[in-house]
Amino acid sequence: MERMGTPRIRLGMVGGGRDAFIGGVHRIAARLDDRFELVSGCLSSTEEKSKASGEDLGLDPDRVYGSFAEMAGREAERADGIEALAIVTPNNMHLPVAQAFLPLGIHVICDKPLTATLDEARSLAALAEESDAVFVLTHNYSGYPMIRQARAMVAAGELGEIRVVQVEYAQAWLAKPEEQTDNKQAQWRTDPARTGAGGCIGDIGTHAFHLAGFVTGLETDRISSDLQSFVPGRRVDDNAHVMLRYAGGARGMLWASQVAPGCENALKLRVFGSEGGLEWAQEDPNYLWTTRLGEPKRLLTRGGDGATDPANAVSRVPFGHPEGYLEGFATIYADAADAIRAHQAGRPRPAHVLSPGIRDGLQGVAFVDACVRSSADDGAWVTLDL
Repeated sequence: MERMGTPRIRLGMVGGGRDAFIGGVHRIAARLDDRFELVSGCLSSTEEKSKASGEDLGLDPDRVYGSFAEMAGREAERADGIEALAIVTPNNMHLPVAQAFLPLGIHVICDKPLTATLDEARSLAALAEESDAVFVLTHNYSGYPMIRQARAMVAAGELGEIRVVQVEYAQAWLAKPEEQTDNKQAQWRTDPARTGAGGCIGDIGTHAFHLAGFVTGLETDRISSDLQSFVPGRRVDDNAHVMLRYAGGARGMLWASQVAPGCENALKLRVFGSEGGLEWAQEDPNYLWTTRLGEPKRLLTRGGDGATDPANAVSRVPFGHPEGYLEGFATIYADAADAIRAHQAGRPRPAHVLSPGIRDGLQGVAFVDACVRSSADDGAWVTLDL
């Protein structure tokens, strides 16, 4: 992360008002390293709710809007208009919101998955590539220090040739039909009109898929998927088993579930190569287990002995003081800030910036699409249709 001292980036937000979970997370992440200042928003689907949410956040009422289209037009006209936009809406709104802001040269930081459908993802990818703006996708787990450490170790060849990748993301919060209650998060995440054809596989499976690729650098060749909707009446999957074949011969297994009692936010990754392996768990994120073939396992600690520059660069407090979800999310925002400031100055994207971008988003939605197609064909092997 670059040194502070430059002005904060003026940030707007679409979505994330009252009763929204992820909007608050984005706001904390944006401010943690003092790189952004939230100055504007269209925070809900109605003007009344948007204004109320803006009042909660202490925003200037004149910069809280009833529609994102109005926000885009008026902010673009201001000399002090927003420089970047956070999109924290349900998946089906990502494309139309981005379409309103990217052509204006406003940088976009978008929650995952990229869009609800593959056609939408392709449209957004083309729009982002044509625009003069930075696009960042918040796969926040790639911002954890020990994940950066693991990525660097794989890239340096410390594990040898990668052979096996195992990743899982298990939760329990949808083990009952929560969408039939007043749980708004459950309602939209299980509504295919808003979340897309993939439920669990799109919501958390995309995180697992991205994490495996981020750490190993492997490109997925083909997948075979078995999706289930265990809760009666649920219209999208709530459990997924996926076999992965990577280009070059490595094999992978991915399990994503939101109906696993006893699991809270159990994202785990194991990577095995010809010369060693590693293990990491999100619920204990400050530690990375590594093993060289024929040697005892070794525990690396965030900020401690054995941690290298990629991990230390995104650590904020000394080892022994836990860092986790919010700090990892903040690393994505810090990366975004460095990319935006470099872009504004006409400089290349800094080498340390590893935040996911538009291609990661397109791959994630293509993965969901492939999983849905494969499962509908009794687990047939299919390619990702980018």
